[in-house]
Amino acid sequence: MPKPRPAKRRRLTPPDSEADSAAKRRAGPSLSNPTWDLEDTYAQRPRKTKVKAANKLPIRTAEGWVVPEAQEEVGEPEDAAYAQAGAEADDDDMADAPEPEPEPKLSNREQVMHAKEELARLAGLINEDPEEHAPALKALAHVAASPNVAVKKLAMATQCAVYKDIIPGYRIRPIGEDDMGSKISKEVRKLRQYEQGLVGGYQDYIRELEKLARGGRDRSPEAESLVSAAIACACNLLLAVPHFNFRGDLLKILVNKLSTKKLDNDYTKCIQTLEKLFENDDDGRPSLDAVTMLTKMIKGKHFQVHESTINTFLHLRLLTEFNHKGSDRRIDKDTSDGPKPKQKRVYRSKKERKMAKERKEVENVMKEADAVVTHEERDKMQAETLKLVFALYFRILKARTPHLMGAVLEGLARYAHLINQDFFGDLLEALKDLIRDAEEDEEEEQDEQQVRNITREQLLCVVTAFALLQGQEASKAASTLHLDLDFFIGHLYRTLHGAAMNADIELGAKSLRLPDPLATEAPSAAVSKVNAQTTVVLLLRSLTAVLVPPIAARAVPPVRVAAFTKQLLSAALQLPEKSATAVLALLGRVAKVQGKKVAGLWNTEERRGDGVFDPLRGELESSNPFASTAWEGELLRLHYCPKVREAAALVEKTIKEV
Repeated sequence: MPKPRPAKRRRLTPPDSEADSAAKRRAGPSLSNPTWDLEDTYAQRPRKTKVKAANKLPIRTAEGWVVPEAQEEVGEPEDAAYAQAGAEADDDDMADAPEPEPEPKLSNREQVMHAKEELARLAGLINEDPEEHAPALKALAHVAASPNVAVKKLAMATQCAVYKDIIPGYRIRPIGEDDMGSKISKEVRKLRQYEQGLVGGYQDYIRELEKLARGGRDRSPEAESLVSAAIACACNLLLAVPHFNFRGDLLKILVNKLSTKKLDNDYTKCIQTLEKLFENDDDGRPSLDAVTMLTKMIKGKHFQVHESTINTFLHLRLLTEFNHKGSDRRIDKDTSDGPKPKQKRVYRSKKERKMAKERKEVENVMKEADAVVTHEERDKMQAETLKLVFALYFRILKARTPHLMGAVLEGLARYAHLINQDFFGDLLEALKDLIRDAEEDEEEEQDEQQVRNITREQLLCVVTAFALLQGQEASKAASTLHLDLDFFIGHLYRTLHGAAMNADIELGAKSLRLPDPLATEAPSAAVSKVNAQTTVVLLLRSLTAVLVPPIAARAVPPVRVAAFTKQLLSAALQLPEKSATAVLALLGRVAKVQGKKVAGLWNTEERRGDGVFDPLRGELESSNPFASTAWEGELLRLHYCPKVREAAALVEKTIKEV
């Protein structure tokens, strides 16, 4: 067996110096001098260009057939030094080349001008064909996301105007699973996609308005202007399209603003919007939603809101359109609306009943499509609204909130004809409690006179009580409910002397001082037509209800008429000229209607009383008015005001003619 070949041994040599290594690299590899730089040396060798064969067909020209020339493939650089030199040259060129200039920043005015042009273009496209240019709604929302405040407000206003124009006159319902699987035509599918896109874009817009209307910690003028713009857009949309989707979100924006204590122009804008909404509401559902949210907010704030919020209820259309009486718990309905008697029912076969049912369903669908609200549905909505209003009024009466008492009492006087007998007794008892508490606290609460006018509240209670009776047909209500109004009449009699000595009797509840021109409160919010009657006007309204009641209840006792006449003559001597003229005009009406009962005050021969007249006696019947004479008439005939002298002479002339 042959021996195996021995392994080749490699001779180890000491490492060369750097100079020797460089010389060997320049000399190249050799068999006697093996190196490990063969790969680098091979990479640095020049490449051979490959000639590509002419694989194209000859071309015929005027000179004859021409064969296309072969193309050379572009190889790599000839050596690494050339490549490195080229790279360095590129770097030098990039370094020497000028840097690209940034786009010039537009000024604020230029940004606004560009935004106006873009918004006008998008709005024109949408108004031209909303279904075809529906994606432009997203473009409007993109412009509204600009950080520029002026551009943002312009985009919000443009979106508001566009949505007001393109929103249909019906409410778009969401698509259910059954509708998704049904077969529909191409036109219906296109319309459905457009409607769903419209609802989605509108919802995003409302959410953005709600976010901006809340504001934040930033109290800069720009942030406040965004809040005002968002509230203005919400008010415009609520008045323009109250029937459309997301009405509750718009109402939430307004109610959140009314819950604040800052009375500015935005607050006034919200109040005016709600008043117009109540006045223009035909079906009653928007009013019901608004009143529901307002009552919840007022209860949540523990009645610490401005009285103008309560006064918005006086603009509801149910005050003039609703014909049923109600309370905070139920509404009285006519018996004619009930089911028909058995003998009047018409017999119908099963087939006829089925056809009638189908016909009724079709009619309901047609009414819903036409957005027609029947009288029954409107009465139902107004009945629920009335219950909410009465419940809030009664809660405020129980809570005895000072700054809301005037608004609530005047509201009850306006709603007197809609209050049923179940609610009537509770209200009268609450009014009596208010008067008793006011009489007890009148001397102790001198510091609250700037906020609370106790005399005015007492007169409002009396006016409200008699207004309730007139709404309930006082003659019938007094006999059926056994109500006694002597308490209110006696309190009014005791109030006459104090009211006559009041220096502010001709000033309203909010006119004791001139408004501060530097105050943050909006002028329109400070001046209100509701609960603005002067004290003398309330006094005359109360006296008219007592002395000159309606024809059905003219049975006024002679002692009551004489006692009030004597007190009013004494009060006319102390009142200002306008108030004195108004009181004497009332006495002239009393002389025409009840002249025979008070003639003894002017004719001493017909005097029937014995004793002394006591004007300060608390009880009216025991004051003995016929024991005195109307001597104040002689002084009134010498009054400095000609109108007062004429009114006093007219009263005496009327008494003599009776």
